[in-house]
Amino acid sequence: MPKDANQIRQLLSRPDRSVVLPCCYDGLTARLIERAGFECTFMTGFGVSAVHGFPDTQLISYEEMVASARRICSSLQSIPCIGDGDTGYGNAVNVKRTVKGYIQAGLAGIMLEDQVMPKRCGHTKGKQVVSREEAYIRIQAAVDARRESGQDIVIIARTDARATHSLEEAIARCQEFQRLGADITFLEAPRSIEEMQRVCKEVPGWKMANMVEHGVTPILPINQLHDMGYQLIAYPLTILGASIQAMNTALKHLKELGHTPELVQSLATFDQIKADVGFDEYYAEEEKYRY
Repeated sequence: MPKDANQIRQLLSRPDRSVVLPCCYDGLTARLIERAGFECTFMTGFGVSAVHGFPDTQLISYEEMVASARRICSSLQSIPCIGDGDTGYGNAVNVKRTVKGYIQAGLAGIMLEDQVMPKRCGHTKGKQVVSREEAYIRIQAAVDARRESGQDIVIIARTDARATHSLEEAIARCQEFQRLGADITFLEAPRSIEEMQRVCKEVPGWKMANMVEHGVTPILPINQLHDMGYQLIAYPLTILGASIQAMNTALKHLKELGHTPELVQSLATFDQIKADVGFDEYYAEEEKYRY
């Protein structure tokens, strides 16, 4: 079960390139990301909510997120996974429980944010953030939980204050998050290249960029983001968006025509499906125990 925070730190420390982080939301998507050759993945709260049939408005509980994390981590062979911890699911004591629970589930990193509960996707309307003091307490509690557990975990501190207050307020929060001991800061939803450049210039330490297709932040090439100063580049909705589009296309075709021959060329073969979900590994393991 992957759980290696140091592996993430080594990836972030490379001076020549940033880490591309496709986001997963279940065991299958985590497996596909690893099989595609990526070095790390991220359990997205948006995606976990979506596959449970809900919008990303914190309708999914702590226990449901931990259960998803366990399934994801157990499906991975070697790459580490970071988990979306939302607001920490309560006060500072809840934050500490969340951090320790995510470590036990096998996650190598956790992201915590400063939105008011119930939180929502950073690129949707209706966001609110807690006071600076409460935001800082959450990160301090996370840092304390890491120390008390005796086990390492990378902490990503996120602020949504750009949308609710100003870029200046969001930058100030990131600066303090970094001082408190967060490994990575994440200023959600900057609105221009100029804003992104300013974040990288004014906030010390490692930083994460969020590439949400059709969102409010410019989608930029990986080399440009690296040169700007981002070490971690997340793609939270790419796989989810691609799968929803493909499923809707297939369902429309089946509804209109009642059969699938014309779809065959665009579908994975049965052998490919079996390989991707793990039949080959299962059969190999099964053979070890034949008399």
